[in-house]
Amino acid sequence: MSEYCEAERDGRILTVTINRPDVMNSLHPMANSELGEVFDDFVADEDLWVAIITGAGDRAFSAGNDLKFQASGGMKEGEITMPKHGFGGLTSRYDNDKPVIAAVNGVAMGGGFEIALACDLIVASEKAVFALPEPLVGMAALAGGIHRLPRQIGLKHAMGIMLTGRRVSAQEGRELGFVNEVVAPEDLMSAARRWAEQIVECAPLSVRATKQSAMQGLDKSDLQEAVEWHYPAVGTLLKSKDFVEGPLAFAQKRAPNWSGE
Repeated sequence: MSEYCEAERDGRILTVTINRPDVMNSLHPMANSELGEVFDDFVADEDLWVAIITGAGDRAFSAGNDLKFQASGGMKEGEITMPKHGFGGLTSRYDNDKPVIAAVNGVAMGGGFEIALACDLIVASEKAVFALPEPLVGMAALAGGIHRLPRQIGLKHAMGIMLTGRRVSAQEGRELGFVNEVVAPEDLMSAARRWAEQIVECAPLSVRATKQSAMQGLDKSDLQEAVEWHYPAVGTLLKSKDFVEGPLAFAQKRAPNWSGE
C-alpha cells in the first residue's frame, strides 16, 4: 500500500493519483520515491498500456517541490532522495514508450508543471493554472521544465513564462499548445479516460513505436536522418503478431484483437 499516492488499474489503463491534498499535492522525497515505484511497475507490466496521472482534491494537480519540508530540514543524511526517474517518477524517465496522460485538476506549479510536461498529453480543468515559479524563490526548473517547455511551445513563449514565473491559465496553455483539451472540472477524469480509451483501441506496439520514434527523432537535426534512424520499438513492431493482425482484421471487416506481441 502506498502512503502518498494511489494507483488504480482498470483494464489496460492505470490511474495514478498524487494523494497529499493537505499540502496541495506537493512532493517530498518519499512521495517521489513511491511514484517512481508505481511507474516502474507500470512500465514493466505488459497488461497496462496507458497511464493517467492526476492530483487528489480539487485544488491542485501538484504544487511541486514541498518547500516547507525542504526548509524544515526534514531529510537526514542517508534518507531517501530523488528516485532515478526524477520528480513524480516521470521527469527523468526517458525509457518509457507507453503513453502517459496528465489530468490537471488545479494548480500545476514548478515540479508539478514539470510532471505534466513530461507526460504525452495534458487534459486540463478550466481551473488549472500552470507556472514555473522557481526563479521567484531562488531556484530553477531543473527537472526538465527549462528544456521541455521551449521544445513544446517555442523559445519566446517559453522564455516569457520561465523568466517571469508568471501563471498561465488552462485556456492560454491550450492556445500555446502544451494543453490538448480544456474541460469543466467535473468532466476532467472522463475526458482523460476518453483519450486513454482511444489510445487503447490502437495496437500497443504501434503506439510505442510512434512515441519512441517521435521523441528520439527530435534529437536529429536532419529530417532524413530522423526518418531513417533505427528505432528499436519499430523493429519490434515489424516482427509482431499485431503487425499481421491489423491488416487481417481490416480485410475481414472486424475489430482487431491486439495481443501486444
